[in-house]
Amino acid sequence: MIDFGREITGDLAAAERREWLCTNGIGGFASGTVAGTLTRRYHGLLVAALQPPLGRTLLVAKADETVLYDGATRPLGANRWAGGVVDPHGYREIERFALDGTTPVWTYAIGAALVEKRVWMEQGANTTYVRYRALRARGHVALQLKVLVNYRDYHGTTRGDGWQMHVAPVPNGLSVVAFEGAHPFVILSDGADAQPEHTWYRSFELPAERERGLDATEDHLHAGTFDVSLEPGGALTVVLSTESTPSLDGEQAWRRRVRHEAQRIAAWKRGWPETRKAPDWISQLVLAADQFVVRRPLAEDRDGMTVIAGYHWFGDWGRDTMIALPGLTLATGRAEVARRILTTFARFVDRGMLPNRFPEAGEAPEYNTVDAALWYVQAIRAYHGATGKNGILKDLFPVLEEIVRWHREGTRYGIKEDPADGLLASGEPGVQLTWMDAKVGDWVVTPRTGKAVEINALWYNALVSMAAFARRLRKPAKPWEELSARVRTGFERFWNERAGCCYDVIDGPEGHDDALRPNQIFAVSLPESPLSRVRQKRVVDACARHLLTSYGLRSLAPGHPQYQGRYGGDPWRRDGAYHQGTVWAWLLGPFALAHFKVYGDRAAAESFLEPLADHLSDYGVGSIAEIFDGDAPFAPRGCIAQAWSVAETLRAWHGLAGAAALERR
Repeated sequence: MIDFGREITGDLAAAERREWLCTNGIGGFASGTVAGTLTRRYHGLLVAALQPPLGRTLLVAKADETVLYDGATRPLGANRWAGGVVDPHGYREIERFALDGTTPVWTYAIGAALVEKRVWMEQGANTTYVRYRALRARGHVALQLKVLVNYRDYHGTTRGDGWQMHVAPVPNGLSVVAFEGAHPFVILSDGADAQPEHTWYRSFELPAERERGLDATEDHLHAGTFDVSLEPGGALTVVLSTESTPSLDGEQAWRRRVRHEAQRIAAWKRGWPETRKAPDWISQLVLAADQFVVRRPLAEDRDGMTVIAGYHWFGDWGRDTMIALPGLTLATGRAEVARRILTTFARFVDRGMLPNRFPEAGEAPEYNTVDAALWYVQAIRAYHGATGKNGILKDLFPVLEEIVRWHREGTRYGIKEDPADGLLASGEPGVQLTWMDAKVGDWVVTPRTGKAVEINALWYNALVSMAAFARRLRKPAKPWEELSARVRTGFERFWNERAGCCYDVIDGPEGHDDALRPNQIFAVSLPESPLSRVRQKRVVDACARHLLTSYGLRSLAPGHPQYQGRYGGDPWRRDGAYHQGTVWAWLLGPFALAHFKVYGDRAAAESFLEPLADHLSDYGVGSIAEIFDGDAPFAPRGCIAQAWSVAETLRAWHGLAGAAALERR
């Protein structure tokens, strides 16, 4: 469904703002712009996960192509250089850009010839395939590729001064060893002549990094030149890999990619009868969902799995994983993957908490989150509801009991049940514990210390779930029922009658916080609501009136003095706006479900999701962005592809489609 002509590809600004993404299921990726320019430090043909799913390292930045056909020489590549110079302008030769599944495909027109390029990754390996085909030509098409390499942490930038890599010929191509002790990688082809080179191309300009207030110039090493003459219909496959002997058979590699994505669609269709009426953009999201699900092999569990929170710069985060799990796995017919993620994270529960994130360098997990463990309970509930299997409840019920016990008695960062009302309090100076977790230096932008509304909606749902789990396992349920009833009564304290909605935080250092934020939508959208039906409707109405946009909910109402309508600038400005008005796409799914719950109008609820269909052709093509500006026209910002943005859209669509199926019975 993603298909552009020259109206996009020939416009540099339009082509650069659209980015593509390929992934390999172990944390590695390839990404760039439709124009072919590098605009981020995260762009490259091979960003390898050297310690899956992390240890991500930029190895191959790009290949600059030149075509000689019928006496004309045309560059297909494009580069931005420091000072704003663009040279060459190969994007002008792009006649068409499309996604084939998740695979980006460019069609270049050089006179009467058409040359196709497609890029994909091998599932389970740090291997990227770049395949060229002469689709139309009267004679041979000469193709030259200059391959630019690097070796750095994917968050960094490189200066090549004095850096001598070892580039050596090997059968079918070249090997590169960046320095002593570096992981070697290869650049191979199935038919081109390969010549080693060693020339640093200096001062690539990275405008997206400049906009973010970060270092915005970079050097890459021209490590090799590949030359081939393609006959009409002929093809060349270039393989970029950390494996010593990757397969060079491009046709077979492409069949594997097609088969993998066909299996994802087939699993989805088997699991959901209503997929017969699913629009194309939903099936595209099913493939996008697969890009976030990756392996996390552990010494005690080689089959461990997790979720990459967002591309390009996030790793796996406990909170994001548990929020995204139902949409990425259960809504796509992959319950077994859900089970593996849940059991993987059970190994990391410590003092009743799940890790907030796993650092890239392999340090100990960070546990500064109050909600990850509560979302974990919700994810187990969703898994059990989808499968009806009691096995995971038997295995994990002791873990869940420990989670609740620690939260009641007290764990890190002041997380503890208040015996006066049964509600969960949290927070200490200098830490950010909820999903609104921006911090710059010592400045916690939205500390939300006290009793946060969504935390206690989750706490209530966790206790109700524990009662249901206990009944299912023939254990005493009454203690859980009594605890949940107490929390439901205590939740009354969140109601702000004057505003007609909930306080965002109560019992904070400065009393109750009446800032209108979207967190209260979970008091309606979660399976069990502690609010009356009348109050649920008023919450939905308040969010619709002040927070709803085409692509998600604002993180703060525009009337608030701290509201920021645009997300951008240096880290201080960006993080200062991150949860102070910026729109979050992942909240649109819960809002649509909450709206349906209180109004019963399925068509209206579905209509809230529909603008995202058009968004799939913008920014991160085929996926959903992390955030958007709070002010119209709500420009996409942040990560080009975010796990919970995709997941919650899929979960909401399937929930509403399931309701439609029930209506027809």
